[in-house]
Amino acid sequence: MITKPFMCVLLALCAFEASGQAPAPACVTIREGWLRLPPGAMPMAGGYARIRNDCGSDVVVIGAGSRAFGEVSLHETTLVQGVSRMREVDRLPIAAGASVELKPGGLHLMLMQPDVQLKEGVQLPIRLSLEDGRKVDGVLQVRRDAPARP
Repeated sequence: MITKPFMCVLLALCAFEASGQAPAPACVTIREGWLRLPPGAMPMAGGYARIRNDCGSDVVVIGAGSRAFGEVSLHETTLVQGVSRMREVDRLPIAAGASVELKPGGLHLMLMQPDVQLKEGVQLPIRLSLEDGRKVDGVLQVRRDAPARP
């Protein structure tokens, strides 16, 4: 039989435990996200950002998605014997305390089949999936040109 004092202690412990499990601030962030406004009605665009890992351990990005696009994947452009080639990247490790820059001519997001009209200034959601099951949300601002770097 459960007594009233026992139930009060149990509820207090549950409340204490729940308050101790408040979500920690995200240690992986997407910063300075943008995508270049494609010419005309192209079915694809390139997405760029800086992914920062302020966690105490390494993380691995294994996927990407967005409610604004039918398909999103991580790609890398490389120069092989003078020819520019693009390949899909299945795993993107990011060391603890490090950043990876997604930029034109290098690592980038391929954003396929837009579900929204791409207009300059619009901000679109992006979500990265990490190997440990966590999700990282950010935004990509539609721009006509690359942002100026300091």
